[in-house]
Amino acid sequence: MPNPQIPVIVEVCVGDVHSAIVAAEAGADRLELCADLSVGGTTPSLGTVRTVLRHTRTPLRVMVRPRGGDFHFATSEAEAMRTDIAALRTLDTDRIEVVTGGLTSARHLDIPLMKSLVDEAGPLPVVFHKAFDEIDDQEEGLETLVDLGVTSLLTSGGAATALEGAARLHTLAQRARGRLRLTAAGGIRAHNVAQVLRHTGIGEIHFRSPSSGSPETTDPGGVHAVLEALSPSGRTGPPHPGPRR
Repeated sequence: MPNPQIPVIVEVCVGDVHSAIVAAEAGADRLELCADLSVGGTTPSLGTVRTVLRHTRTPLRVMVRPRGGDFHFATSEAEAMRTDIAALRTLDTDRIEVVTGGLTSARHLDIPLMKSLVDEAGPLPVVFHKAFDEIDDQEEGLETLVDLGVTSLLTSGGAATALEGAARLHTLAQRARGRLRLTAAGGIRAHNVAQVLRHTGIGEIHFRSPSSGSPETTDPGGVHAVLEALSPSGRTGPPHPGPRR
């Protein structure tokens, strides 16, 4: 079982309003809201974000990514990302974090882009997404993100899954301690979540729970299964206020 002293935060990735409500009702501590999950997630509409905020009380991470494909963005795409972030700043800034990221054509961190996005976010915390797994020197990359003011990092340690990347995740977590929060992601399910927590020392996990008939929507059963795998000793995260009615 995971260390009961580690407060586990369970984040569920969702692709629409109904899935967000389902995941919140199932007990998720935090949601990541995207569009186009089939391509790894893109920016959801402002209407979708507003509606999720209205129907849940769960902290919300919102993807800002203009398209699927690679993470090397043109000047016009960067402008669209800043515009989307500016729109998010008009909403409930106490509950929203921005999930974003960008790389150069050589797959290094795009430092000018990230600086502009962090500056645009203003009071909103910025999470660098799994584009981080494509860079070679992740320890140097982590230091760069800290210097840029990024507050959180979503990663599998450069591996296909969080469990395969557990050793690297542990190293990154030790290096980031007190300066940047890590969320472990990639292939996390009920059968391996305890191992991920134990081997990485990271107390935040991110996963999808796709429905068998509609992979873009969320199956509450998968969320319940992960939460049950963390109970009782491994589930010490913050109390969840439940959905708004």
